[in-house]
Amino acid sequence: MSTKKIERLRALKAQALLGGGAERIRAQHAKGKLTARERVDLLCDPDTFQEVDMLVTHRSTAFGLGKQKVLGDGVITGHGKVGGRTVFIFSQDFTTFGGSLSEAHGEKICKIMDMAAKAGTPVIGLNDSGGARVQEGVVSLGAYADIFLRNTLYSGVVPQISAVMGPCAGGAVYSPAITDFVFMVKKTAYMFVTGPKVVKTVTHEEVSSEDLGGAMTHATKSGVAHFACDGEVDCLDKVKRLLTFIPQNNLEDPPITPNGDDPRRADAELDTLIPDDPNKPYDIKDVIRRVVDHGDFFEVHEDFAPNIVVGFARLGGRSVGIIANQPAHLAGCLDINSSKKGARFIRFCDAFNIPLITFEDVPGFLPGTDQEWGGIIANGAKLLYAYCEATVPKITVITRKAYGGAYDVMNSKHVRGDLNFAWPSAEIAVMGAKGAVEIIFSREIKEAEDPEAMEKAKIAEFEEKFANPYTAAERGYVDDVIEPSQTRYKLITGLEMLRTKVDHNPRKKHGNIPL
Repeated sequence: MSTKKIERLRALKAQALLGGGAERIRAQHAKGKLTARERVDLLCDPDTFQEVDMLVTHRSTAFGLGKQKVLGDGVITGHGKVGGRTVFIFSQDFTTFGGSLSEAHGEKICKIMDMAAKAGTPVIGLNDSGGARVQEGVVSLGAYADIFLRNTLYSGVVPQISAVMGPCAGGAVYSPAITDFVFMVKKTAYMFVTGPKVVKTVTHEEVSSEDLGGAMTHATKSGVAHFACDGEVDCLDKVKRLLTFIPQNNLEDPPITPNGDDPRRADAELDTLIPDDPNKPYDIKDVIRRVVDHGDFFEVHEDFAPNIVVGFARLGGRSVGIIANQPAHLAGCLDINSSKKGARFIRFCDAFNIPLITFEDVPGFLPGTDQEWGGIIANGAKLLYAYCEATVPKITVITRKAYGGAYDVMNSKHVRGDLNFAWPSAEIAVMGAKGAVEIIFSREIKEAEDPEAMEKAKIAEFEEKFANPYTAAERGYVDDVIEPSQTRYKLITGLEMLRTKVDHNPRKKHGNIPL
């Protein structure tokens, strides 16, 4: 083979490496953004990324596009290793046609999604795009739909992760929305179906891109973003950390990482952590960090619906998903947003064989017309459905309140909880003592010589009988009442026992979750 042919190949690849050219790369950097290739290099282990379709160009000739062809066509695709494990990646290049999606651009993404599904490895999308390439019309829209179909078909088969690092607007937002986790970079990333100009035209509202669809908006208000990140490096670091907790695909178990934290480690502080006053809050994250390996808890959706806490940790080196009511916010009540947040996280863990640990302190569902009219019934049912449907190992620890229907929902024994523990501080009842007494003894209290004294006596009587874990333990609804300091060891031995658990749902095409 002549050296000229080798030289031509090298020249073409050098051209492809420049994307939209040096000037546009400088413009990207001036916005505080990395290039598509720089992002891939930061994400992957050194010298492991293998590019696919580097020399692809679009096939359109309309509106002068025939004279504007750039190798790669605005997206870098391929596979590499992150933490020594294979992943497939696409990284949109804003320096080329503004990262807009053409037919060829979409085909490149679909190809690596198909390859990932066959290989059984995660797909990571680094999104930075102006949307559909307008000059290609319906062809570009069709390319989006091809991607959406794969997002849907491969959901629950391989993990799908989206990092939004620039604009993501119009139909483009639906691909990240279907994926398992969405990371957004503060101040440079935004997502919306219709932009500020359209909003102003239609509703006469004045709103900035940041307020309409920025990282913090979606992390706090809509819940679309699971993580709002302080810059692109932080974003990619968080993606890497997430990958350490999850398996490559739905046929694998999550990774086990021995870390030297003694499974028998007891924490005496847990014995006094729950306040004597049942109405006094405490931070459930203090409980979580004291129980899990080395206090390492990777919280998901931290800024959204803080009355429930979800995230990943390890127990005895084994990856687990944690769901916990948060008494420090809305007293730990379940509401619309927390129910959706918890349900989505549970279903991800169940899809990818990650055991579920539930810390329960819930006084019930949040009352109010906003909640009822907003659909708390259907949304609360989503959380219930997710717990009922899950077949992975499921362990619950009731730290304090487990009242009413919320007791049932939060992985009770009745919805196939495998192991259900309670602390001595647990109160398992239909409702709190005061409310119960007002219903049961309403007439007696009114007719008493001293109604206030009668009410106090009845409350004390009710608390003695029901505001404890022992009636539930007598029925077998709680497997054991444990000392809080022993929680870690109980969970680790329980997970080891459940390692070979097999459970099945009835044969069906799929259930109909109350969406």
